[in-house]
Amino acid sequence: MADVKKILCAVDFSDYSPMVADYANMIAKCSQAEVIVLYVAPSLSQYVGFHVPPSSIESFVGEIVTGAEDTMNTFVAENFKNLSVEGKVVTGYPAEEILAISEAEGVDMVVMGTHGRKGIDRILFGSVAEKVVKSSAAPVLTVRPD
Repeated sequence: MADVKKILCAVDFSDYSPMVADYANMIAKCSQAEVIVLYVAPSLSQYVGFHVPPSSIESFVGEIVTGAEDTMNTFVAENFKNLSVEGKVVTGYPAEEILAISEAEGVDMVVMGTHGRKGIDRILFGSVAEKVVKSSAAPVLTVRPD
């Protein structure tokens, strides 16, 4: 039988992130697992070549991370009561960061949302969830919006 003791719950703070949190919450309560709630802020390093001073980009990313950390604290308090929970905010490419932290933390399960893009949007933007599902060593539960 699967033993789930550590769950990575990846959120993007969209309107349906609480729904993703509900699934992680339910599984954590059933298995007494600890939860790592992860938000990946976009890395703006790819814009360095666009005549924007690197110091401006670093400052902007710093402001995004600070705001995300405040949002994370509120999100954890509202959605994960009576559980062992750690909120993490990192910068980078979401799929890569989710996979790296999942491996580094030795999680037993990843819970994340999917935007359910289809057609040209999926071709242009790809799917973070799809990349994680294909590459994760741990099982991945994806939650679609209503």
